[in-house]
Amino acid sequence: MEQKLSKYTNLATIILIDAVLISMSWYSAFLLRFNFDIPIESSGMVFRMMPGVVMVKLIIFYFFHAYQGMWRYTSITDLLNVIKGAVLSSLIILSLMLYTHYLRGWPRSVFVADVVLTILFVSGARVCLRLYFEMTGEDHLNDKVARWFTDKAKKRKNSVNLLIIGAGDSGEKLFREIRDNPRLNFHIVGFIDDDYLKQNKMIHGVRVLGRVEELPELAKKVNAQELLIAVPSATSEQMRTIVECCKKTKLPFKTLPGLGELINGKVTLNAVRDVAYRDLLGRETVHLEENLIGEYIRRKTVLVTGAGGSIGSELCRQICRFNPERLVLFEQAESPLYDIDLELKRAFPYIEIVPVLGDIRSLKRLTKTFKWFKPHNVFHAAAYKHVPMLEIQPWEAILNNIGGTRNVVNTALASGVERFVMVSTDKAVRPTNIMGTTKRVAELLVQGQNCDDRVSTRFITVRFGNVVGSVGSVVPLFKKQIEQGGPVTITHPEVTRYFMTIPEASQLILQAGAMGKGGETFILEMGTSVKILDMAKDLIRLSGFEPEKDIPIEFIGLRPGEKLYEELITQGEDIVPTAHKKIMVLSGTSCELDQLNEDIDHILDMAKKQDDKKIRVMLKKIVPEYQPADN
Repeated sequence: MEQKLSKYTNLATIILIDAVLISMSWYSAFLLRFNFDIPIESSGMVFRMMPGVVMVKLIIFYFFHAYQGMWRYTSITDLLNVIKGAVLSSLIILSLMLYTHYLRGWPRSVFVADVVLTILFVSGARVCLRLYFEMTGEDHLNDKVARWFTDKAKKRKNSVNLLIIGAGDSGEKLFREIRDNPRLNFHIVGFIDDDYLKQNKMIHGVRVLGRVEELPELAKKVNAQELLIAVPSATSEQMRTIVECCKKTKLPFKTLPGLGELINGKVTLNAVRDVAYRDLLGRETVHLEENLIGEYIRRKTVLVTGAGGSIGSELCRQICRFNPERLVLFEQAESPLYDIDLELKRAFPYIEIVPVLGDIRSLKRLTKTFKWFKPHNVFHAAAYKHVPMLEIQPWEAILNNIGGTRNVVNTALASGVERFVMVSTDKAVRPTNIMGTTKRVAELLVQGQNCDDRVSTRFITVRFGNVVGSVGSVVPLFKKQIEQGGPVTITHPEVTRYFMTIPEASQLILQAGAMGKGGETFILEMGTSVKILDMAKDLIRLSGFEPEKDIPIEFIGLRPGEKLYEELITQGEDIVPTAHKKIMVLSGTSCELDQLNEDIDHILDMAKKQDDKKIRVMLKKIVPEYQPADN
């Protein structure tokens, strides 16, 4: 009750202030017109019309939301609304005067002056109040005043001198967040930017000091204690240059993530993190056809298998951007499921998030889940992916990657799912290991579903290479080895792999899902393959060490099932370009579903008996291009 009373009291006060300001502008317009000596006959008109003028303007301002914003956060939008309201209300008053008095005896210039003065008085009051709040926050008033009237703000007590690299929109937004929040104990001492036009310019009273190559000298000059890289659109070359210059300063440095990692697109200090290897990849921002993706996700129920994994969890985050009605998280590992459930419910409270603890190998659990929640779209990301582990126990790969996928496919068919997207891997191309071969069988199973004209579900496969930072990838292993002082172990000096970031992979999966008509295999543009040796050296340097000098590198030989390089296209497949530059589609699908299902039945029986030799023979029969590596 008290809160409601306070709310209405505040509203009444604001309206009263505006009424006084409008009255002042109306009277001042006549003062200006008559050189501060209003004739007696005009004076009567001024006061007679004033209540009507005030009433009309207050009503128009209300419809332009002038009383719904908070003055302490007055923005350009609020000022534009004041301008619109002042102009429209003056036109209405002028029209009424023209209709009732034909403007006889009314000086026309008064209306022009009234519009200008109304805008100045009403918007000026709001701006002054915002300045007041900015200068009288939790910080000392004299520090705030210094920020407005001097080139440099006075330093907060015990604050850290921060140098921002990047004088663009991101750097400016971070500066404002730091300036407006006294609890953020930073003092901005300058900006660094390579743009020639920005040199020696000022951003909110703080100077752009120079270029990135001058960073070591400039950091000493301004006594910087920490560096912040605010260039989310930097290429790999630019990022490497910036990181090298940062390391020369011997100061701690952090970075703002790439645009693809900013789920809500909001630049904030909370997003700042340590520089990671994925920043050095410098992959372009993915441009999504959001209307197409929104059409099949918005207000729909979406189910993700493997929702707690690296790709699955990021898929869930990206899906939530498109406002599904319900997101079902299907995952067999309880801790990752708990973590992603908690995160999504906190970040997207308006979406129904349903965690389901279950295994794709359990057809009964899948059937009940689909029956309860009736998903419109399914993203199948659940799979065993660890190559050496699955070489040792191939039956687990068969039961999970093949048997589990068939369970999800059959359940989706029985439930009438609209769209089914399976996440595959480049290791399914001319496979030399159990993991890749089982994923290839899963691909054949999914591709073949749309060969039946009676099937309305769109079955789509998306194939891509390694994902930086995913569970089981080489990056976490290298980082752990570096923390332990080395050596960093590499299988072969010439081994190469394709890499992309987790957000990029997830976004492209959603995009491919929007483009698929059924039966296609989409491959994601992976760029240039990366030499694992070069990656190891980069990670060692990022950790503040020198390769071979501080951290040794050791070659241990290829592991069972590993290849020197990976491919994205198998025999008999032809690339067909799509409208999206980062996605290609492959022609060539298998329609022999009856034979495939019969073979899968046999190999599942072998897997249950853990018959290693027969499993490998049967895999070779189903996938003739499978060439087992010597174990």
